[in-house]
This record gives sequence, structure tokens and C-alpha cells, in this order.
Amino acid sequence: MAVNITGLIVLVVFYLIILIVGVLAARRKGLTGRPTLESSIVADRNISTLVGIFTMTATTVGGGYINGTAESIATAGLVWTLAPLGIFIGLIIGGVVYAGPMREHRYMTMLDPFNERFGGVVVVLVYMASLCGDLFWTASILSALGTSLSVIVNLDLTVAIVTSAGVTVFYTMIGQMISVAYTDVVQLIFIVFGLCLSVPFVLTNENVGSIDTLTNDWLGKLDTPSLPQWIDLLIAMTFGTIPWQAYFQRVLSVRSGRQAKILSVAGACAAFVLVVPSILIGAAGKSADWNATRLGVSPLDIGQGSAILPHVLNEFTPPAVSILGLGAISAAVMSSMDSSVLGSSSMFTFNVYKNILRNKASERELLWVQRLVILIVGAMATTISIFVPIIYGLFILAADIVFVIVLPQLTCALFLKFTNAYGAFLGFLTGAVLRLGAGEPYLKFEPIIKYPWFDNNIGQVFPFRTFSMVMSFSIIIVVSLITNVLFLKEVFPKSCDIFGILKRMKHSYNPAPTCELTEVPQSNSATQLCRCPDRNVPCNHEKQSGDLSSNDLSSGSHDISCDHGCEKTGSQQWSPAPVEAGNLGTKL
Repeated sequence: MAVNITGLIVLVVFYLIILIVGVLAARRKGLTGRPTLESSIVADRNISTLVGIFTMTATTVGGGYINGTAESIATAGLVWTLAPLGIFIGLIIGGVVYAGPMREHRYMTMLDPFNERFGGVVVVLVYMASLCGDLFWTASILSALGTSLSVIVNLDLTVAIVTSAGVTVFYTMIGQMISVAYTDVVQLIFIVFGLCLSVPFVLTNENVGSIDTLTNDWLGKLDTPSLPQWIDLLIAMTFGTIPWQAYFQRVLSVRSGRQAKILSVAGACAAFVLVVPSILIGAAGKSADWNATRLGVSPLDIGQGSAILPHVLNEFTPPAVSILGLGAISAAVMSSMDSSVLGSSSMFTFNVYKNILRNKASERELLWVQRLVILIVGAMATTISIFVPIIYGLFILAADIVFVIVLPQLTCALFLKFTNAYGAFLGFLTGAVLRLGAGEPYLKFEPIIKYPWFDNNIGQVFPFRTFSMVMSFSIIIVVSLITNVLFLKEVFPKSCDIFGILKRMKHSYNPAPTCELTEVPQSNSATQLCRCPDRNVPCNHEKQSGDLSSNDLSSGSHDISCDHGCEKTGSQQWSPAPVEAGNLGTKL
């Protein structure tokens, strides 16, 4: 079948618009001039609330969210389509519980609290788990995009995947977080326009039955024996939404902890609303008379349930509308892919390369390492999407590992200061063994551990994901408490402390002295100087607070912290009145 030239042209225009926006965003923010690692990872913490909400929503409403919801509605029913509800609740919990502390500590990546609390070994382990999640997630949505393009435009699968990935990797390498954030705005507009335009045509097509009268076909059912599975999936979907670098990269890029909470909650609400078109399209695909279409058979009957959304658009909307709908899918995939590759590259560059491998690396070297890792991660995800036929199963397994392992580790590192690397290491192993031992039907992994109520036909009925997470969390706490006592009581000699928890405990109980800070207000920035009175020496840290906005200056309030040897927390009040000559500023 010949390539749809009109569709191809429209798709090229979509991609050019996104590419141009990404390049212009980088240039306008000065990132092509003299970039820094902070600007590339968290955009100098200067993302506005509005742009933050857009980029959070676009990242959430990705290709997997749109295609996966429609597929789940058509194959399992609404009652088993738990991702939208889980993501909605998860983002709200993330905003209320995790976003504020992460932003107030001025972390650069999600792995920073791991590095502070547990050290390099645990950081590398958690990074590998997160990298697997990002790789398999990106590969799965690229594969879905390739299928969509082949259905609607008749474009070769490999060409479609490589082109889409290439455009995304290119603008991400150029502008990093700034380009990703502003392209997300454009991509979200495309998503909303394309999907909302398609739905009326789908629902009014003569070959689509009334979804009101055929609710039994797409609502699904939940029986009592399956209730533990349903609860397990909902908990995993909810709390598994939180421990992803793509989420925290947006939380850490805004100007304050309050804004981080706002964009999390607003993004949750927006994503929950924007799932409605996918639900309706999935219901239409289940209720339609496919015998009257050019396809001649339901995609569900030929093992193409994952492509139900593009097939519905292709068969039940006018050609122009189906192409615009395809543009929405493409935009959704790109908004997810850029977040994943940027997140993985940021964690590697800052937490692995800089903090473990090359402590004295220059900013220029780090930026080139980040660009190289963006390219490598993008290439790996693209290769997997083309050559690995069981991507969805790999993603499910990786997502479960993130929920089972990364969530309890993050919670302990952030809130339970007594936990240590020994507990984290054994908690990691415990969670991995319990989850992998449960098997994975998509990958044809036979279960090694048969949990209670195991059924040879259904598989695992016991909520093994939640159980594995709770056990991992418990092991971290118990082992940390035991090893703390053993080392403090000198039952184990200091020479056995391979993770150096004694030094970390000493630092925790003897924090650095509080800084006195002085400021010199200067138009839209402020010079902050730190001095440690207990040492009677300056911190040798003069910092331009570039993330102070004009609103911050006019209000006279800003959260100030010094992270060069001294610590200062809390909101500092100061007056932006002119400073007399010879006076460094007003003592806070």
C-alpha cells in the first residue's frame, strides 16, 4: 500500500513546529551561550507555574497514557483501566507529600537524597532500576507510535520510529530542560486539539454502536476472586507514579516548593480530564461493527488491541481528522520520550558521573557527558522498540521494580533519617527477589514464588506487588536500626563499616553551623553572602540568585539557602531598598 502523502506532509509540519520551538526555547533562555549543569537539568529553577503545569500534564498524558487507556477499555473494560485513577491520586500524593521537601532541599535530581543518605552503591543500584523503567517505557511508546503511523500513513515501522526518536533526541540535546518544557506546551496543545476533534466524528459514525446501550461491552466487570488483584494494581499504579525522575525534574525546576505542589495537583486534574477522549475512543472500538470497515475484522480479534486507537481514527473519522489525531499521538509520544531520556541522562551525569566517577569534572565536560548520554539512551530505546517484540511486558516488569524498590528507598531517604545503606541494599535485594519471583506472564516468566491463592489458570491472585514493596520498606527500616546499634555499640568494628554509615551518622548528629546571610538587592537578582560565625570564616560562597523573580524582589521574601559547607533554612525577610556604599547589605 502506498504512503499517504498528505498525512506524511502534515506529520512533517508537526515535527518541524516542535523542533523549531525546542531550538528557539534554548536560544531565548541563553542556553546556547553559556549553559550550566543546573540550567540543563532544572532550567535554573525558573520555570513558571503555568509552563510547569503544561509540561507536567504533557509528560503524564503521553503516548502510553493515550494508547494504553483506549486499549485497556477495549480489552479489559473501564473497571480494570486503573492507570488514569492511579496517576491522578499518585500525582496529588506526590505533590502534597514529596514535592515540597524535594524542592526546598534544592535537589538537582531524584537520586540526591539517596546519595546523601545511602551513598554511591545504592545510588547506582537505584539508577539502574530507574534506567530500565525509562528505557522500556520509551521503547513501548515508540513502538506504539510506529504502529500508529503504519496504520494511518502507511509509513514503514522502522522509518517512523527512527524519525520520531531522532527529532526528539535532537532538540533535547540542544536545550535540555528548557526545550523539553516549552515543547511540552506545544505538544499538549496538539494532543488536546487532535483528540477532542476526533471524538465527535467517532461517536457519530454509522458503524459505531451507541456506547450508552452497550455499556456491558466496555465497562468490564470485577468479581470477588479478582478483588485482591484489582487492589494490588491500583496501589501499584498510584504510588508507582511518584518515584520517576521525569516527575521530579519538573518539581525541581519551578521557583518554590509551593509552586511544585500546585503543578503536581493541577497536572493530576488536567491528566484526569484529558483521558476522557481515550476512554470514549476505546469504548467505540469495542462497540463498533468492524465487519463493515476496510479492515473487515476487529483489531481485538487479530491480536492488535494495542493499536485500537489508531484503527478507530483511521476507520471512523474523515482522513483529515484521522491525520490530526495521529499528530496528537505523535506529540504525546514525543512529550514522554524527551522527559525519559532527559531524566536518565540527568541522573547519570550528576549522580553517577559527577558524584562518583569524576568529582572534579568541569561544567563543560558534564554538559557534553549529558548530551552523549541523551543520545545513547535515545538510541537504546529506539533499538529496543524495533527489535524486541515483548516491550510491554518488559515495561510492566520495570514499572513494578520502580514501585517495589525505588518508592520505599526514596521515602526512607527523604523522611527517615535513621535509615542507612545496609538497610537500603538488603531492601533492594528483597524487593527484587519477591517481585521477580512472582513471574511475569507477558514475558512468559514462570513464577518461582507461588503466593497464596495462586491459580494455574489465572496466575498470581495475591497482591504480590504491594506485599513486595511493604517487605522492602520493612527490611530497610529493621536492618538500618539493627546495624546502627551494632556499629554505635561497637559490636562490629569500624573497619567493617564498608558503607561508611558511622561518618554519615556523625554528620547527621553534628550538622554544619548555621550561616548568617547578607544580601545586596540588584534589580532582578541578589548577591547572597554566607558566613559561619562558629568558624569565624566566610563560606567563600558568593552566589547570584538568578531564580529570584521580580515578584520575589517586590515582595521582599525569598527562600535562601547556602549549600557550600553551611546550612540555612526557612524564609528570610529583607528589604529591597537601595544599599548605602560600603555596606554589604542588611543582616538577616
